Amino acid sequence: MLARTHMTASGRCSAEATTLKERTLILHRADGSSDRDPFAALFDSHFAEIHRYLSRRVGPDGANELASEVFLIAFERRDRLDRAGDRARPWLFGIASNLLLHHWRSERRQLLAYARTGVDPIILDGMQAVDARVDAQGAGPAIAAALAHLASKDREVLLLLAWADLSYEEIARALDIPIGTVRSRLSRARRQVRERLGASGNPVEEGTRLGGDHDG
Repeated sequence: MLARTHMTASGRCSAEATTLKERTLILHRADGSSDRDPFAALFDSHFAEIHRYLSRRVGPDGANELASEVFLIAFERRDRLDRAGDRARPWLFGIASNLLLHHWRSERRQLLAYARTGVDPIILDGMQAVDARVDAQGAGPAIAAALAHLASKDREVLLLLAWADLSYEEIARALDIPIGTVRSRLSRARRQVRERLGASGNPVEEGTRLGGDHDG
């Protein structure tokens, strides 16, 4: 059953990516752009990871819609690509974060359902990233509950670090906030997740850096 679920989600992602790429290439040709435009390379390089990140946040069906929207917005703003340079990846995650603001209810329902049942293979593979020093299978539901109760701004920073693997500087770029704000939000999110894990019987050793050890 799980294998079929993953295959179905993967198939939908692949079909969605193919359809979206065809649509954007048609738009390229309509305005005289070359098929070798940097946007095509951007799409090929980042669609899968953007979709995977969104799947963890809102589930595969919501991810199909949102990933399409991320790249359609990116296409409309493609004049910024040359200026973005190596910052294109955090730029895309920033677009995704802005879109996710309108889907918090769906995300919270998914997190709370996983916290209640402990069954969600899509979310589970990300829980180890939130805290590499706890058993994801055992502590995953507790982590999900903690994430569901974080303030949205704090949760966004923690998940961009843990699930998107962005550095502090990249998160600051993605969210257009000072790096000091990234640090303070991350510190608060880590403390609250640690407290909830402790209360649920999954204590975290003092000094553990939830969300990974990489800094800006």
